Amino acid sequence: MNVATTLAFDTATSELTVAVFADDGSLIAEREVAAGEDGRPRHANALLPAIEEAVGASGTWNCVTGIVVGVGPGAFTGLRIGVATARALSQARGVTLKGISSLAMLAAGVPRAVAERERPRLAMLDARRGEVFAALYDEAGEMAWPAAVGAPEALAERIGALPGKPVAVGDGAVRFRDRLAGAGATIPPDGDPAHRLRARHAWGIAAHLQGSPPSKIEPNYLRRPDAELWRERDHKAKSSA
Repeated sequence: MNVATTLAFDTATSELTVAVFADDGSLIAEREVAAGEDGRPRHANALLPAIEEAVGASGTWNCVTGIVVGVGPGAFTGLRIGVATARALSQARGVTLKGISSLAMLAAGVPRAVAERERPRLAMLDARRGEVFAALYDEAGEMAWPAAVGAPEALAERIGALPGKPVAVGDGAVRFRDRLAGAGATIPPDGDPAHRLRARHAWGIAAHLQGSPPSKIEPNYLRRPDAELWRERDHKAKSSA
């Protein structure tokens, strides 16, 4: 195969997702890597092999003319690995780089998996600590609520005030199903593909964006990592001792 292609991948969750598209947006190759048996992400060891497999299945690196990476929000370590890899590949290959919201990518999968197309889409990722990362997109795919992190109770209050109740997807929607459903949201069954963040849904979002210098692509953590909070806590404890 000798056509121009775009490589897309996301590392915001415990699952790794990679896709390669032709210039017309058609999916050429896809690779997905689940978390290990211990539930830990495998991004550090599996990302580059998955990328090489997807690129090899679709042609060669000489065919790749652009890279798209999910910038979060999501797990701190996963995002750091994904964005750093995207920057390095963009610089090494001399191709354009685009960063897109992982939540937008998740929301873009709803029309392909859920019959209720004429409803807002609420993309939610489990943020741990009893919180969720969430963003709301209208029927046309435009962002109605910017990405934020917070308690599901606060999110349920916002849903309750909406005139049109959304379809909520993602592992955050699955985890807090009862609270969201009580506010009027519709949540597909736990095993529905709509809950999976997949790089195959990146094309429609990235196609209309301009590329950025690699140094300008930054992870969107939305909050400080656990390790930083632990260091601050330990420092305060030592200072007060």
